[in-house]
Amino acid sequence: MVVTQKREEKHLVLTLEGRLDTTTAPQLEEVLKSSLGGVTHLTLDLAKLVYVSSAGLRVILGAQKQMSKLDGMDVFEVTGFKEILTLE
Repeated sequence: MVVTQKREEKHLVLTLEGRLDTTTAPQLEEVLKSSLGGVTHLTLDLAKLVYVSSAGLRVILGAQKQMSKLDGMDVFEVTGFKEILTLE
């Protein structure tokens, strides 16, 4: 998996490419741990991912938990569930 970072002030955009699975999830977890200092808004661009396993979703949900404390990320929007679920 390739992770590209773009930071503008307190907004971090991570673009993920390839497979987010058991093998690569720790890589994303490490990038998040080392990059979230001072970040108040996180965007995960998953358009170039070809596969996401439950291990990958766990890392995304962990990031959501951390960012939701700052009100900076909506996990349903990031994962695409917003388009298939009715949320109120």
